Amino acid sequence: MNLDLNKILDEVNNRNLFLRIVITMIGSFLLAINYNVFLEPNNLVIGGLSGLAIVTKKIFSWNPTTFIYIATSFLLLISTFLLDKKELIKGIFVSIVFPFFITLTGPLSQIILKYLQFNDKIIIALVSALLYGFACGIIYKVGFNTGGLDFLMKIVNKYAKISEGKASFSTSITIVLIGAITFDINNVVYSAIILYLSSIIIDRMLIGISTTKVFFIETKKVRKMKKFIIEELKTGVTIIDMEGGYTQKKGKMLMCVVDSKDYYIFRESIQAIDPKAFLIVNDCYEVAGGVKRERINLLER
Repeated sequence: MNLDLNKILDEVNNRNLFLRIVITMIGSFLLAINYNVFLEPNNLVIGGLSGLAIVTKKIFSWNPTTFIYIATSFLLLISTFLLDKKELIKGIFVSIVFPFFITLTGPLSQIILKYLQFNDKIIIALVSALLYGFACGIIYKVGFNTGGLDFLMKIVNKYAKISEGKASFSTSITIVLIGAITFDINNVVYSAIILYLSSIIIDRMLIGISTTKVFFIETKKVRKMKKFIIEELKTGVTIIDMEGGYTQKKGKMLMCVVDSKDYYIFRESIQAIDPKAFLIVNDCYEVAGGVKRERINLLER
């Protein structure tokens, strides 16, 4: 049976589309609030078109919202010819609604600034990072992106064969440095704080917080180890045939997922059962399927 991979991808992209669009609109709204309340009034340049808009306002006295509209329209135009439709769709929505929300939230932002005055730039950077990270996180989590310079990164990746990550990092650093020249070094420090903290928040939102650990155990005492995992930890275990790359000796490797709270007990128990066991432990962010604790308890009855 041949799988239609394009059809599967289309089904995934269209799944819960309305809800995903609503979430993306909420994220775009929060990005606009963050821009109007924290970034633009404090000249915090964190990259992207919004960062360039703040710089061009200082140098050329251009209206930031107008600049974002024009730059976004230009990038959308060239992306229409240079990018695939699927890549375009992921960012076109935010590219359209973000400038609109900047204009729409202007009066609301003035009210916020009137009643919530932030005089400490550290507090401003922390709140901005939280808001920016959360907004980008929920947009990325539902399969969209923030558009804008993301389109340029994809074009560079497609035609110059430079990874999007490297292109994005280089562009962000360049824009932040331009901001440093335009304003002062203090702004760079606060901008760096926002970028760093928001990236952590985005990662946590995308992959979650690790509450479990995955263990890979190479041991000659497979039966004892398996018995301990199933009977004491009440969790499933997978036994993998393996071969040492250097020694070329064949053996068994056990793989299992345990709660983080059981990490210390399990690690020490492994050493007690087999002091020569080879052990690898990684953070585990998601587990689906397999044998549950409840199922193991049921089998024991």
